[in-house]
Amino acid sequence: MLAFLGRHNTRARAIEFRRGVLPPYPTLLHGLRHHRATAEAWHPWMLRILDIPGAIRLRGWPADLTTAVPIEIERETGDSWGRWVFQVKAGTAEIVPTHVEGQASFTRRQLAVWYAGGYRSATAARMAGVHAVSENALATLLRSTVDLEPWLPDHF
Repeated sequence: MLAFLGRHNTRARAIEFRRGVLPPYPTLLHGLRHHRATAEAWHPWMLRILDIPGAIRLRGWPADLTTAVPIEIERETGDSWGRWVFQVKAGTAEIVPTHVEGQASFTRRQLAVWYAGGYRSATAARMAGVHAVSENALATLLRSTVDLEPWLPDHF
């Protein structure tokens, strides 16, 4: 598809790809030199997590994953960050406050996308602005939600 678009003299102002169709690296994008290729995270639903510990406790989690990752989450007011430890073991998870510096940080919107399983790779999360000190920590966080997307039938 990218090769076709690279050869095609279209007058289209925008070419939109759905999640997962572009490669995780820009090597095939050289053919789109006449276009401005952009990537953005978008999900056709509204999700706002009000009770973070409750939401984490009630969501499904991988049974084969055992991990503990310190993360920072933007507070509801948006003026500061809270520190948490996210722990998964035997298909259950919890998140508890801590004083340990986070290995990844999420705004409230990024937290909702992660929670819904919207980030398919560390590259996608970083393109959406997720900051992480450790690539391994970010990959572990994404692995915990990527295979268990919530079913959200209402589109807004």
